[in-house]
Amino acid sequence: MSKVQYGISPLTWTNDDMPELGGDIPLETCLSEMAEAGFTGTELGTKYPRDPEILVPLLKSHGLVLASGWFSGNLMTSTAEEEIANMQEHIKLLKAAGCKAMVYGEVSNSVHGDINIPVSKRVILTAEEWKEYGKKITIVADHLLNEHGIKLSFHHHVGTICETEADIDTLMEVTGPSVFLTLDTGHITYGGGNPVNVINRWGDRIGHMHFKDLRLEVMEASRNADKSFLNAVLDGVFTVPGTGDVNYDDVFTALKARDYEGWLLVEAEQDPAKANPLQFAKTAYKNISGYAEKFAL
Repeated sequence: MSKVQYGISPLTWTNDDMPELGGDIPLETCLSEMAEAGFTGTELGTKYPRDPEILVPLLKSHGLVLASGWFSGNLMTSTAEEEIANMQEHIKLLKAAGCKAMVYGEVSNSVHGDINIPVSKRVILTAEEWKEYGKKITIVADHLLNEHGIKLSFHHHVGTICETEADIDTLMEVTGPSVFLTLDTGHITYGGGNPVNVINRWGDRIGHMHFKDLRLEVMEASRNADKSFLNAVLDGVFTVPGTGDVNYDDVFTALKARDYEGWLLVEAEQDPAKANPLQFAKTAYKNISGYAEKFAL
C-alpha cells in the first residue's frame, strides 16, 4: 500500500485571497474536476460548506476526502487561550473529516493578502518576539495534539513573519516538538530558500506538504519591481509541479531519504482564466504521481 496520497487545493479553480479569480466557478465543477484529474483528497476553500454533516458526504460523493484545512492564526495579537477558543469549530470540522494536520498560518500582521503592499514591507520579528511567539504557539499545538490528535502544521508564507529558511529554523528552534511544519515548495523558493534544506534539517517535524512550482523569472521580476504577493500571483509566479523551476527530483530524493508518508497536496494559485484548471490539475496529477513512483514513495 502506498504511503502517500494525492490531493489538490481548490486554489487551482478559485482563489481565497482574490475571490474575483474563479469566483464564478461552481464548487460542483471544482470537485468533479479534481476527481476527474485523479485526486482523492482536497483542502478547504471559501466555497466549501463548513458543516461536517454537509461537507463530508459532499466530498465522498466525488470520491474525495478532506486532507486538511487552513486556519488563519492571530497569535501575534491573541493569547494562546483565545486562539484555542477561536479554533474549536475548525477543530470539530477537521476531526469529523478525519484530518491529521491543521495548516496554520499567522495572518494578524501579514501583508500577503493586500494587493497594495509589497512583500518587502513584511513584519520581521526580533529574537525576543520570536521567543514569545514560540511559547504561545507551542501551547496551542500541545492542545491540538494532546486533546484532538491533530498536528499543528505551521505554513511559512511569503509576506508573513515566517518567509525565509532562517525564519523556519527560528520557528522550529523556539517551539516544542508539538509544532510541526507545512512545507510549501513554492513559498520556500520564493522566500529565497531551498525545500531540500528544510526537509534535510526538519524532516521529522514536517506534518504536511504543499507542492507548488514557481517561475523564477516572474519571482525575480516581482521582487525587483517591489510588487505585492497578489500581484506576483496575477503575473503567474506559481504553477503546478513539474512546470516551473523547482527541482522536484531533488525534493523527492530528500523525501525518500526521510521516508515521507502523508499527502502530496498540490496547491498552485493561478488565474483560472489564463490557466485552465482541469488541464493544469491533470498535468499536476501526472507529474506528482510520476515523481512519487520514480522515487518509490
